[in-house]
Amino acid sequence: MPVIRSQNLTEWEYVGEAFESRPSWKGSGSIWAPEITKFQDQYYLYYSLSTWGDSNPGIGVAVADQPEGPFEDKGKVFDSEEIGVENSIDPFFYEQDGRPFLVWGSFNGIYGVELEEDGLAPKGEPFEIAGDDYEAPYIVEEGGYYYFFGSRGSCCEGEDSTYNVAVGRSENIEGPYTDKDGKALTENGGTLILEGSPEGSFAGPGHNAVIQDDEGKDWLVYHAIDKKEPLLWTSASRRPLMIDPIEWKDGWPEIEGERPSEGEQNGPSIN
Repeated sequence: MPVIRSQNLTEWEYVGEAFESRPSWKGSGSIWAPEITKFQDQYYLYYSLSTWGDSNPGIGVAVADQPEGPFEDKGKVFDSEEIGVENSIDPFFYEQDGRPFLVWGSFNGIYGVELEEDGLAPKGEPFEIAGDDYEAPYIVEEGGYYYFFGSRGSCCEGEDSTYNVAVGRSENIEGPYTDKDGKALTENGGTLILEGSPEGSFAGPGHNAVIQDDEGKDWLVYHAIDKKEPLLWTSASRRPLMIDPIEWKDGWPEIEGERPSEGEQNGPSIN
């Protein structure tokens, strides 16, 4: 799992690998969809571990004193069979008033669960946040609401990928989340904020994070597929990192044109 670093979120350098050796708690599989957060004065790295089409994927966690690692693996948080949610990948961590939560899921419902105080194991029962149209959850708090960002469609079909990002909001971290029209996300509602277009250069934007710069402006960080160079040598989809500003209007996040930007723009303000 490569680690890259930037001082301005536009120019990046390779630092090294997160792990000195592959986590061994699952017999086979690759590490993907990392989620890193600072928690209790350390850096927690939650990750998915599975093969493509795995019947029992799981989520693990590793800890380091600095964001570039190396990370000490703490093992499995849970697998799909244990937690009762199929295809348990794509973790997202959220801390509310000192209480750690993990939110996760991929096209079998998006779920959350409170974690033990050390952030290493689930505490209590999972709760549903969104329906089976979604994967890659991300939640931010803004103006008294919790905003859920999730990805829909196909992520990995090169220039034919249909990935897109939709949002809903709730007054409670556990939901219920609804879109602009009041439709519940558990019923696969969602307000579109980002997608590709036939005339654009990029297809399948999604699996986002949200970063706030030093002037308080929010940015959507995500991957998309360059139609001119859609595949890696392995025939897997090539998905470069993208970043676009978020505008908040009438209590909802928006991306200009609901499309990945293609022209030159000012980057985030980082002191």
